[in-house]
Amino acid sequence: MPVYHPRPSSAALPPLTEARHTPVIEVSHLHFSYADGHKALHDITFSIHAGEKVALVGPNGAGKSTLMLHLNGILGGDDHVRVYDLPTIKANLPRIRALVGLVFQNPDDQLFSPTVLEDVAFGPLHMGLPEADVRQRVQAALAQVGMSAYAQRLSHHLSVGEKKRITIATVLSMQPELLALDEPSAGLDPRARRQLIELLRQLPQTMLISTHDLLMVGELCPRALIIDTGRLVADGNTAEILSDAQLLHSHGLELPHIPATLRFPGPVTVSGSS
Repeated sequence: MPVYHPRPSSAALPPLTEARHTPVIEVSHLHFSYADGHKALHDITFSIHAGEKVALVGPNGAGKSTLMLHLNGILGGDDHVRVYDLPTIKANLPRIRALVGLVFQNPDDQLFSPTVLEDVAFGPLHMGLPEADVRQRVQAALAQVGMSAYAQRLSHHLSVGEKKRITIATVLSMQPELLALDEPSAGLDPRARRQLIELLRQLPQTMLISTHDLLMVGELCPRALIIDTGRLVADGNTAEILSDAQLLHSHGLELPHIPATLRFPGPVTVSGSS
């Protein structure tokens, strides 16, 4: 196991018991500009309550990733974003980053240790937990994503689908209240994509899922947000949003469709069938 780090004092980490009635995430009139002057977010306001699975959709460059990076204080750092009513200011970041687990689009950005066990243990160790607690968290997180047998595997030898499950485990080991996932189905083959969808369906955490995969959104997220040019342009029932072709088209989105000529191609012969 890597070296221990000092555990933050309980005084620096206010209890959540008095805040359970508040939204998990509350974003209020959030604006953000990069150093080059590009204004990436314009007056974003929404909240997410415990147990919700919410999709964040929009075209490339809409501001989705910028917004996600505000949720645990990587960007921003003010009271326009609150986690259980804790503003994302520097003093609160240790607690907030344990509560909000961010899963990057590219798993190689999140896996950097020699083995899967060390990758999944990284967060709990830096929380200052004892080794026994760290090992328990690692085992539980790997079990949740169906990767218990992979603890001693080399992370960089895994498939993309396996890496994505491990990156989710690295976050689950922190026991977060909210998972913020950036394009979780990107780069997956159909089998790995289906396994991921079923995994996310089963996990109990509140979720915000940034994605272009509208079919996954329809299956997994009862609520959807559309962001375009840094503005929140829709927030509502996923079925209603996905059935509004004009809304989708006007913001660079569309549901995949199967051409009529391909819908009934005739009998399918399966190799090995009798």
